[in-house]
Amino acid sequence: MQHDAPVPGVSATQARDARRAGVTAFVGTTIEWFDFYIYGSASALVLGKIFFAEASPAVGTLAAFATFWVGFLARPLGGVIFGHFGDRYGRKKALVTTLTMMGAATFCVGLLPGYAQIGAAAPVLLVLLRMIQGVAMGGEWGGAVLIATEYAPPKRKLLYGAFAQQGSPVGNLLATLAFLGIAQLPDSAFESWGWRVPFLFSAVLVAVGLFIRLRLAETPEMAAALERKQTSKLPIKDVLTRSPMLVLLGMLAGTAGVAITYVKTTFALSWATSDLGFDRTSFLTVISLALVVQVIVQPFGAVLASKWPVRKAVLWMLLPEFVVLPLMFVLVGTGNFWLAVLGMGLATFPHAMYYAALAGILARVFPVEVRYTGMSLSYQLCTTLFAGTAPIVSQFLLNATGSIWPVVALGLGYTLVTLAGVLPLLARTAAAAPQPAATTTRTASHA
Repeated sequence: MQHDAPVPGVSATQARDARRAGVTAFVGTTIEWFDFYIYGSASALVLGKIFFAEASPAVGTLAAFATFWVGFLARPLGGVIFGHFGDRYGRKKALVTTLTMMGAATFCVGLLPGYAQIGAAAPVLLVLLRMIQGVAMGGEWGGAVLIATEYAPPKRKLLYGAFAQQGSPVGNLLATLAFLGIAQLPDSAFESWGWRVPFLFSAVLVAVGLFIRLRLAETPEMAAALERKQTSKLPIKDVLTRSPMLVLLGMLAGTAGVAITYVKTTFALSWATSDLGFDRTSFLTVISLALVVQVIVQPFGAVLASKWPVRKAVLWMLLPEFVVLPLMFVLVGTGNFWLAVLGMGLATFPHAMYYAALAGILARVFPVEVRYTGMSLSYQLCTTLFAGTAPIVSQFLLNATGSIWPVVALGLGYTLVTLAGVLPLLARTAAAAPQPAATTTRTASHA
């Protein structure tokens, strides 16, 4: 991203603070997503055996994916809770809390005894810890995006929002590499203690993230709102009564950016290793290479949306999905390693580039005094309804039909839902820069 070029009307100090905020958002979300994604990899590979030992392999995998979804069910709650505190008292305090919660829950998963040791208490505790992860993740995303965008120069907010988004593929890549490393262990070692290592190691990353996050000041926009006492007493009420259609459209707009990732990684990992003859090392390598592609190409989505009319950029990013996603499943279905790499790599481009622009699009929809709550609620409802259900619905469709094509149709349906949300959202917000928040009222004034 070309963020070092001088911007008219922006001092060197402001530019430096914006870059620092962008890096802080990136590091924090990388750590949070690492913690969240290692659970997805573990669900596909081992959690069914450890925590649902009495079920058949197919049902155990389905049950593990169900606990995976629990994290997504809790995310809107996290968005509301931390959106409230972030809109009332500041972004920084909320983000320090979310990172601490995520780290503690992830570490405890790594220590949790399995079904063989404590019986039914094991899956119950697993679900509880996954819920805590979900609440933390629900509060993290919106705050991290706002740390980046509210420090950014006015004409570069959409571009700087991509810093927070970049944490998702990097966190996913680190999680996949972690499991790729321990997948070299013999099955007995992998299933007894190896899978726990990434969960325990997350404590080190969280400590680093807290050190970086605690050094950052409150965002200028939020600091100004606090100084003017221009905060909402109950942000969730203001959002739902004044901007319900924006929440709905924002929820639909996020679908392709979040759901297709879980079809391509969490579900595909289970499908490839259970039905196609890939061993876990080979397909984790396929996913890792696709994630490298995502890390490289994703920022260009924000660049494209910053230089073109946003509606045009969105169409150019999403429409290729209707070709490359079916192609990916065909190529993976061959069982050939390099064809699988090609398919996964090509299918990464559309939704990854769109995901980079999504943060900036949602960040400018709501006024500053309810922005954390509004964008968090939109995004986290989307993850609950579409992303969290993607692996379990995909697995159900495969189990029910014995064919991968209903799963392909599901992925393409996610793209259609996205277009149905983002195009009206852009029309309603005029695809413009964020409007200045009103200074005469204490609550949101969006229709």
